Amino acid sequence: MASEDVKASESAVEKIVSLAEEAKLARQEIRPTSHAVISICKSLVAGGVAGGVSRTAVAPLERLKILLQVQNSHSIKYNGTISGLKYIWRTEGFKGLFKGNGTNCARIVPNSAVKFFSYEQASKGILYLYQQQTGNEDAQLTPLLRLGAGACAGIIAMSATYPMDMVRGRITVQTEKSPYQYRGMVHALSTILREEGPRALYKGWLPSVIGVIPYVGLNFAVYESLKEWLVKTKPLGLVDDSTELGVVTRLACGAVAGTFGQTVAYPLDVVRRRMQMVGWKDAASIVTGDGSSKASLEYSGMIDTFRKTVRYEGFSALYKGLVPNSVKVVPSIAIAFVTYEQVKDLLGVEIRISD
Repeated sequence: MASEDVKASESAVEKIVSLAEEAKLARQEIRPTSHAVISICKSLVAGGVAGGVSRTAVAPLERLKILLQVQNSHSIKYNGTISGLKYIWRTEGFKGLFKGNGTNCARIVPNSAVKFFSYEQASKGILYLYQQQTGNEDAQLTPLLRLGAGACAGIIAMSATYPMDMVRGRITVQTEKSPYQYRGMVHALSTILREEGPRALYKGWLPSVIGVIPYVGLNFAVYESLKEWLVKTKPLGLVDDSTELGVVTRLACGAVAGTFGQTVAYPLDVVRRRMQMVGWKDAASIVTGDGSSKASLEYSGMIDTFRKTVRYEGFSALYKGLVPNSVKVVPSIAIAFVTYEQVKDLLGVEIRISD
């Protein structure tokens, strides 16, 4: 009996120890989950702030780009970057330079937040699969894999917020002489849904998806690869021994990345904007033209838009607005990346997980 009591006592002790170990492991599993939630929130906030700040900084150039992309070729009002900005200032004043920026920020904040978060998650998933495939747990992402992660992130973010981009495009091209069909973002959404149906909110979505792959993919791939190369090689003393890039260097990396992406994908952006204007009742005069030149847009799809644009306006029409876009995309992308990292660093300093 005594031996049985001893065995029972030992068994009870073993169970208690086992339960204690399980509880310890459970706490260890929960803690990374808490950290992961905080990390997700930080990425979303940082991405949203980065998008809003960068787009507001270049809003006048962004509006001019869209006006050049969609204006009627027989009724030219905006001709060149400097003259175009002067014309907006003269006819619409200071507020005209930022028309549509509120809607753009309302779109770009969630878009940027989802994009940065999706990129981080896609990078982790792709890296894990790559390490499993190669059998090397120390393997790092290659430029091609970063391109894939960036493309995935861009498509997810763009698709999630595309209706807001559609609305922003139409509001942006309204001028003082336009019929002002849309009074704001909510009114534009409801009007398009009522008059053109839900599918109209995704006009131009296909060229946007195709354009996202080189645009966002190259942005992330070039930026991350350039950063990594600078940290490893430390050329011209741009990086010190701390392995951290300075703000100016990160701005330069973002500028190079933005230039690569926008140059390759720009014709698709022109096609997207023109498709978004199709079916708009009482469209803005900048789209239809004035007087005898007034004509409605008739595009049946992406290929038809490409074909008619090149046939009637020449191949160069696919690059209308490229100059102001080139001027704005460099600081825009650079500011977005730097703001994102700075906000994340700031949030990382102030947020703590209690034990």
